[in-house]
Amino acid sequence: MSTTLRDLPAWTSLESHHSEVKGRHLRELFAEDPGRGERMTAEAAGLFLDYSKHRATDETLKLLVKLAEESDLRGQIDAMFRGDPINATEHRSVLHVALRAPKGQSIFVDGKDVVPDVHEVLDKMAGFSDRIRSGEWRGYTGKPIRNIVNIGIGGSDLGPVMAYEALRHFSDRGLTLRFVSNVDGTDFAEATRDLDPAETLFIVSSKTFTTLETMTNAQTARAWTLASLKDDKAIARHFVAVSTNADEVSKFGIDTANMFGFWDWVGGRYSMDAAIGLSTMIAVGPENFRAMLAGFHAMDEHYRTAPFEKNLPAILGLLTVWYTDFFGAETVAVLPYDQYLKRFPAYLQQLTMESNGKSVTLDGKRVDYPTGPIYWGEPGTNGQHSFYQLIHQGTRLIPCDFIGFCQSLNPLGDHHDLLMSNVFAQAEALAFGKTAEQVKAEGTADWLVPHRTFEGNRPSNVILADRLTPEMLGALIALYEHSVFTQGTIWRVNPFDQWGVELGKVLAKRIIPELESKDEPKLNHDSSTNALIRRYRRLKRT
Repeated sequence: MSTTLRDLPAWTSLESHHSEVKGRHLRELFAEDPGRGERMTAEAAGLFLDYSKHRATDETLKLLVKLAEESDLRGQIDAMFRGDPINATEHRSVLHVALRAPKGQSIFVDGKDVVPDVHEVLDKMAGFSDRIRSGEWRGYTGKPIRNIVNIGIGGSDLGPVMAYEALRHFSDRGLTLRFVSNVDGTDFAEATRDLDPAETLFIVSSKTFTTLETMTNAQTARAWTLASLKDDKAIARHFVAVSTNADEVSKFGIDTANMFGFWDWVGGRYSMDAAIGLSTMIAVGPENFRAMLAGFHAMDEHYRTAPFEKNLPAILGLLTVWYTDFFGAETVAVLPYDQYLKRFPAYLQQLTMESNGKSVTLDGKRVDYPTGPIYWGEPGTNGQHSFYQLIHQGTRLIPCDFIGFCQSLNPLGDHHDLLMSNVFAQAEALAFGKTAEQVKAEGTADWLVPHRTFEGNRPSNVILADRLTPEMLGALIALYEHSVFTQGTIWRVNPFDQWGVELGKVLAKRIIPELESKDEPKLNHDSSTNALIRRYRRLKRT
């Protein structure tokens, strides 16, 4: 691209516009525009977005949409859905949208329609899931499988964990699901401590079947299984693989008929709706899994076709750019008011920060603007008694996404009304605050007034849906996937590579033999790393 982001007319206009609106308070904006709360909303795929509580006007949104247009967001969306190799640094297509495309739709990679391949894997997953759930699949001793342990890391763990917890209401309660990702032995030990190997199935999720952490845990699982079942033939009844490396899978002892594949055009953090989601499908059943895919697809189609001013992912992404680049906000808090979504913020951390945590543009030039804000959060109402103090009265500007559902999956008395009252109250309090005059009018002593004053003017989205169903989970995940793509397109970075993950892995492989060597190794690191290795070697023997 010949021009930089800062050269775009819309960017220049936004800089001028920011100087006009940055001092304005949401109290003023709502007072001047009584219809703001009804107008600044958008709805699609069962999700309702209220973005009225932002430090933005209609002109702000108009300029942000113009920025999207000048950044060719529509062209990039079309290129992604066409299967163009938009992952430029790895020369790959980016087609997580193909994972939820219905039968009959065509999406091409290098001239080949990949949708039939996707459904072939989904059908294979469904058949296997049904055999596990029905008890038809038996372990080596003839016992049915009661425990499923997913072994993976990164996208092979965070997505399945999040989806299982989110859809636990719809899961088969006769099955126990566990997840092992950390190479820390404690993770495996605690996950398997109360399980019977004769009733346990391991799903080893690694595209190459060489991922260090995953294969270390897989070998430990293999040894754990054989310690009880005593026969190598047992492995084929207690292990399946999500991988593309048939040779390594076979060497491990897994029957390649029970290997579920995926493709280079799906990044790990975008893969939970493919074979990586096998544990999810076993837990909730193929029908619910396909319902989740339908929710993904509904949001995909909305993102692909809706005008940006009514496009939920585009609006979400553009507002993130607005706060990151013009207000200097460094984080986004995602606050789901549903206990089933307790792992959703952790899942989003990889999706957002591994995608847009980049400091060079697609053409290799250093950016001169912030990218990739930090995403974090916890379920409400727990967070209100933890970090909300900083959001309300701290010195940092933290845009918030509140996520709520109008109907509880577990209605108990007035619990849900109390829960949802907090969603609306927190967003209201952040936006409008409490003035010193209001505090004084309550009879507060003058010396205490500053402590009880709330500045307000803290921005937030409120995202509502009817119920947390599989469809709604799919739509919600796709909403954030496409918001990330919107941000990356504006910032001109590649949201689909992750070279920053590699260096630490390479250095760790060099250090492993230095920690394990019986003889004192010759160390050639910096003085700090050398000293730490020596200290570890000395203390691990005591």
